[in-house]
Order: sequence, then C-alpha cells, then structure tokens
Amino acid sequence: MTESNLEITVEVAYALPDKQALKVLNVTQGTTALEAVKQSGILQLFPEIDIASVQMGIFSQVLGTKGLGEPSSYQLKARDRVEIYRPLIADPKEVRRRRAEESKAQKNS
Repeated sequence: MTESNLEITVEVAYALPDKQALKVLNVTQGTTALEAVKQSGILQLFPEIDIASVQMGIFSQVLGTKGLGEPSSYQLKARDRVEIYRPLIADPKEVRRRRAEESKAQKNS
C-alpha cells in the first residue's frame, strides 16, 4: 500500500434537538470534509440538510474561517470530526439584547 492510499479514521456528526448521528468511517488520506459527509450516509438520514449551503466545522472551528479551507477543499486529518451545523433560528446577540432590555424594564417597574 503506497502512502497516498493510506486510510484514516474520521467522524461525521449532525444533531437535531431530538435526534443525533455520529458516523465513524475510514476514508482515504486526502479526502475532503465535504466528501466525508457524502460518504457517511448522514445525508440519507437527514434529507433536510442542504449540502450546498450548510456550514461545517472541525471540532467547533467553522470551515472557511480562521485560515481553514472550505469543506470542499479542507483535507481531513486522522481523528478529525466533521460537524454539520444547523442554521441559527435567532441571532444570539439579539436574544441577549432583548433579555437585557426586559430585565431592565422589570427592575424599573
């Protein structure tokens, strides 16, 4: 087996509030995060995932930011966990701002 054909073990994870999936798979060294997601079978379990627009990360580091490549170009390393992120329902900053305003209003009444 040549070095370019070495297999590595990676994980692909996706979670909803009531259902989660963590797939462990062996992929050829050089496999991208996007390729691993497609190979994992997660897209069949969760057909609502829009693979063209969904954000992905490696251990909470969003791909395409902080110097990391996009999912289609980031080559996985052994034991990487590809995380598929759901879109945010509400902006966390906006939620905190509203809570602060409500708390301030309660104190003043």
